[in-house]
Amino acid sequence: MTSTLITGANTGLGFETARQLIDAGHTVYVGSRDAGRGRQAAEQLGGRAVQLDVTDDASVRAAVKVIEADGGLDVLINNAGIAPEWTDDGVIGAADLTADLMQQTFETNVFGTVRVLHAFLPLLQRSAAPVVVNVSSGLASLSRLTTPDTSAYAYAGVAYPASKTAVNVITVQYAKAFPAIRINAVEPGFTKTDLNANAGAQTVEQGAEIIVRMAQVSPDGPTGGYFGNDRTFPW
Repeated sequence: MTSTLITGANTGLGFETARQLIDAGHTVYVGSRDAGRGRQAAEQLGGRAVQLDVTDDASVRAAVKVIEADGGLDVLINNAGIAPEWTDDGVIGAADLTADLMQQTFETNVFGTVRVLHAFLPLLQRSAAPVVVNVSSGLASLSRLTTPDTSAYAYAGVAYPASKTAVNVITVQYAKAFPAIRINAVEPGFTKTDLNANAGAQTVEQGAEIIVRMAQVSPDGPTGGYFGNDRTFPW
């Protein structure tokens, strides 16, 4: 049975991705910063709870030990993410951007992704068909950010798009460094979740579709790519 870890899986896209992959036969570790919420979500889903704070080295190391003791890992889905630039008063744009906001965003979205990747690589390398899915965003596309009349071009924020563009670079470079692992970035679309105060245009079921699909990519499938639900996304 395929063993899968999803970070930030107690709510939103992570939770729905876990539900769909469990339905597909995966053993899913529901990674959650809050251990209690993680246990509750895992019980509801029929998954396995693992406490995992992507910003904390000790937490990540402990999660590796738990999953290693259970037999290993085949699929890693880096889903945990934050968007502190999205406030009740609107998006914090370039004029009001601070280094602290940038650092806070990168700590989870970028450094957290690298921290988890680095820690779990030894387990993934023991798998017969290892897969990594990095949850990115359409706002990470520099092509779209610089093309007038696109939704990305109209977006004023800096920290969140920059963090997800960095995730795309991480995806490409890790894919080149580890050709035996299928490593891809995905754009789930503007989905109704707590991250955006449920302002998204689609359901979590729709948003999770591309994550679930790329989590099940075959050993001869694509790697180092950037995919949306219905197309390959431009960098």
